[in-house]
Amino acid sequence: MNFIIRPCLEALANPATQLRSWLVVLFLCFHSSVTFAAERAIEIIDSMEALYQGTSSSAKMTMIVETPQYRRTMEMQSSSMGTENSFIRILSPRKDRGIATLKLDMEMWNYLPKINKVIKVPPSMMMGSWMGSDFTNDDLVKQTTLTDEYTLTLEETDELYTIILVPKTETVTVWGKIDYVVNKQYMVPVAQNFYDDNGELVRKLEFTDLKEYSGRMIPSRLEMIPMNREGHKTIIIYDDLQFDPPDVDESTFTLRNLRSRF
Repeated sequence: MNFIIRPCLEALANPATQLRSWLVVLFLCFHSSVTFAAERAIEIIDSMEALYQGTSSSAKMTMIVETPQYRRTMEMQSSSMGTENSFIRILSPRKDRGIATLKLDMEMWNYLPKINKVIKVPPSMMMGSWMGSDFTNDDLVKQTTLTDEYTLTLEETDELYTIILVPKTETVTVWGKIDYVVNKQYMVPVAQNFYDDNGELVRKLEFTDLKEYSGRMIPSRLEMIPMNREGHKTIIIYDDLQFDPPDVDESTFTLRNLRSRF
């Protein structure tokens, strides 16, 4: 940011600068600094949201749902194209095999093979639990675009960026604030902290176990921990992740593919 600060300081140090000019320069310097920080925050969030997707991607994942009463493990196959289209199909256990979720832009459907029925997910259900986990429908398919729906503020240390996201007036969400923490060295997410309207921490998402996939260093383990349910957490492990795979195209993201049995 020296290209912003240095000329501002030089102008303010000039004895010939009058009071009105001084105030104008001070305002412009502050405005430029704030604008730069906001633009940088948007760039960081956009890159984090696209980290696991790219132009297109295909992944095999394991989801582990832990509660004080039980531990449930599911294997899943997911595909994405940009940030608009997502497809997830459960491979195991056998009783859940074939259950699938499709997101096209701002619309989402679930397919239940036991009753051979496609159910459209209404916007009111986007914050509901996905398959009984601590992840919501919105978490899995990324329907909410953070840089569009939230106002961003950037803070940083030598090692971390912290972007504070506050929902805009028109944004429909249960979150009063989200803190998004990013590792500067590898430019990967470290944590997301979700707060309610009263500023209380409701849940946290932690990213760990960096692995290389197609030349990218990416956290392979995501752990969602709700603060209000002791002993509950959901873990997603990326067993494999490929970018721009040849078998992912527009036909992947169709209602016909959603209904297909395998």
